[in-house]
Amino acid sequence: MKLLFAASALAAVAVLAGAAPSADTQYAGVITQSIDTANAYVGQPITLRDVISEDGNVTGAILTGRVEHVVSAGPGRRAELEMVFTKLTLADGAQYAVDGVVTGMQASTKSNVGREVLGTVAGVLVGNIIAKSIFHASGGAGGFLGAAGGYLIASNMKENMVVPNDSVVRVTLNSVRRQTP
Repeated sequence: MKLLFAASALAAVAVLAGAAPSADTQYAGVITQSIDTANAYVGQPITLRDVISEDGNVTGAILTGRVEHVVSAGPGRRAELEMVFTKLTLADGAQYAVDGVVTGMQASTKSNVGREVLGTVAGVLVGNIIAKSIFHASGGAGGFLGAAGGYLIASNMKENMVVPNDSVVRVTLNSVRRQTP
């Protein structure tokens, strides 16, 4: 009977030990706030809730971190966003210091098509006005050149990136270290 009890206790310890998070494992969680590169800042706190691991050992955890790098979109400059995660709190309250990097997120940007169409139309108008009033030209060359210029200027304008609230973010933990309470 004592042997059966000892074997059961060892099995329980093995199950609990298997529930610990591990490095080089993919985790997924739901972000609790929207992050927009137009107004995000380095050091901005980020939280993922309902975190689960791909191996199923971790469920219902919380990952916390911060914005590490952000670039707002502008003329000729694409939006950039880098988030890192530093703390994993399991459902039972156990805490781990982690080094987590984002490997996937549901980020969205606005379409630039409307801006490109307006830029092209405005370019046609301005090109025709300049060609006719300054160069006294006719035949549409000014409109064509203006359209090309307007399109190029408009297409060079980049849009900011948004990671919407309640979207899924995937994170890989490079290291995991248990914190003592």
